[in-house]
Amino acid sequence: MKQQSLYIQGEGYQLHLRHISKNSAGTPVLMIHGAIENGFIFYTEKGKGLACYLAEQGFDVYVADLRGRGKSTPIINAKSDFGQFEVISQDIPMLLDYIAKKTNKAMHVVAHSWGGVLMASCLARYPERLSQVLSNTCFGTKRSVTVRSIEKFLKVNLFWNNFAIKLANKHGFLDAKRYGIGSDNETKKSLAQSVAWVKKGAWLDPHDGFDYNNAAKNIVWPPSWHFTGVKDKVLGHEQDVKAFIAESYNHQAKFNLLSKKNGNALDYDHINILTHPQAVTDHFPLLATWLKTHQ
Repeated sequence: MKQQSLYIQGEGYQLHLRHISKNSAGTPVLMIHGAIENGFIFYTEKGKGLACYLAEQGFDVYVADLRGRGKSTPIINAKSDFGQFEVISQDIPMLLDYIAKKTNKAMHVVAHSWGGVLMASCLARYPERLSQVLSNTCFGTKRSVTVRSIEKFLKVNLFWNNFAIKLANKHGFLDAKRYGIGSDNETKKSLAQSVAWVKKGAWLDPHDGFDYNNAAKNIVWPPSWHFTGVKDKVLGHEQDVKAFIAESYNHQAKFNLLSKKNGNALDYDHINILTHPQAVTDHFPLLATWLKTHQ
């Protein structure tokens, strides 16, 4: 299995793709991470993670670092003047085009958490992109957080919707790595635009008012599968994952709640659904088999 870093040049920035493959003729897979994250949620340089597992199964895998995160440059700082709108309208299309041109094939898309929202938003806004996507898999993906609990109040209401905004205003960006609250940072714009969606309300773009919910009514979605863990009580709660499926009008989407009760090796949470060693023999093989049926 080979790993190499590829770079896509944008206007004043470059996006990093980690290319992981044993079979360059295999079906491509694009992986998109979530907020305060980078591509390392999917792989390690020593060959662990879902990206490396799928590469072992013959897929041609490309793990993205979204703008300013991971090995994409320049890294997010106080001068970073972009948000999730630019990811939806510029960066994800750039990633899709790069892989499609390089491989001359359509691709599977696998996303974690907020990455699934960004991808769905891109496809709803630009339905001509659907021809590039064979299937769409999401782990712990929700748009709004509606579940009520003490943990939700602390993590979402108190921290993400309030304290994180204050930190971003103080430093010019959310320095999540410095405060140990995430694997990567967020710009002020991306934070503000995500907060607008996390709060219960319409799926409208904070930048230009585009109505994603209305656009989704006319989308014929590719085969889709949503996973979440029973211990994911806030960031990908079953209730909110299903709500996102419903507001996307993706009525044919598969859904799995990973838990011991449902026959899984353990009760998964928002992160170890992708990083736990037992995932390799638990739900990763199910996903690989399903992807192969949608080549």
